[in-house]
Amino acid sequence: MIGQAAAVIPSGVSPDGMTSPDQAAVSVRNLDVRFGDGENAVTALSDVSVEIKAGSFVTMIGPSGCGKSTLLRAIADLVPASEGEIVVLGHTPADARRDRNFSFVFQEATLLPWRSAIDNVRLPLEVGGGGTVDDGEPARLLEVVGLAGRENALPSELSGGMRQRVAIARALVTKPKILLMDEPFGALDEITRDKLNEELLRIWQETGTTIVFVTHSIPEAAFLGQQVLVLASHPGRVKEFMAVDLPYPRRLTDRDTLAFVEISAHLRRLLEEC
Repeated sequence: MIGQAAAVIPSGVSPDGMTSPDQAAVSVRNLDVRFGDGENAVTALSDVSVEIKAGSFVTMIGPSGCGKSTLLRAIADLVPASEGEIVVLGHTPADARRDRNFSFVFQEATLLPWRSAIDNVRLPLEVGGGGTVDDGEPARLLEVVGLAGRENALPSELSGGMRQRVAIARALVTKPKILLMDEPFGALDEITRDKLNEELLRIWQETGTTIVFVTHSIPEAAFLGQQVLVLASHPGRVKEFMAVDLPYPRRLTDRDTLAFVEISAHLRRLLEEC
C-alpha cells in the first residue's frame, strides 16, 4: 500500500488536452529558501526537490514550521528562492503567474463582503483581464461546487463552508492548470470539512486540474492525495514522498478500511520522526 510516489491519473483528467499527464506540472530542484541576512538568517527550506505530475493530486503535511506554506508560496511566486530552481509547466513561477497558470486558495475565503457569490467568482476576470471563460462560466462553477441557486447571496448570508466553496469556484474561473491550496478547510467543523473533501475530489476529477494541498490533518492528507509529501522541520526538507494506493472514487467510509488505517499510521510515524 505504501511506496514511492508515482502518478496515477484518473479517467477524465486533462479533458481539454492542455497538459499531458506525463508532463511535470511543478518541478522543484534543490530549493533553499532563507529569510533575513547574516546571523539573523532563518532557513525555511533546505535542498527540497520534488516533481509533481500534471493532473495529479498531491497533499503536503509536516510539523508546524517545516515550510509547507513557504513551499506553496515559492511555487506561486510569492516567496523568492534563495538557491535552487522551480519550474512550473516549463516556465519560471513568475511567468506562470503572469500567464495565470495557477490559482491560490487560502485558509480564509477572503471574499469581498459587498459582492454577491457570483460577483466574487467573476472578480479575477475583472481584475486580471484576459479571461478565457464565457459569461456563463461563473454560474456553472457555482453549480459545480454545489451552490446553484445561491448566486446572489452575499458572503454574510453563507456558511463558512459555502464561502470556501465560492473561493474554490473563484480560483477555478480562469481555468488554471494548477490549484494551490493552503489549509483551505482548516477552520471548518469536521462535518463540513468531510463534505468539502468529497466535493474537492469530485471537482478535481471533473476538471483535471493539478492540485497541491497543504493540511495538518493526517486523515485528510491520506484521503485526498494520490501522493503525500511529508516535510521535516528545522530546516524544512523532504522526509518522504509516498504514494497512496487507494482507488478513486474515494468515499468517507474508506477511512474505516484496514488499508487506510495502515497508510495513516505510516504517515503518523513519519511525522513523529520529523
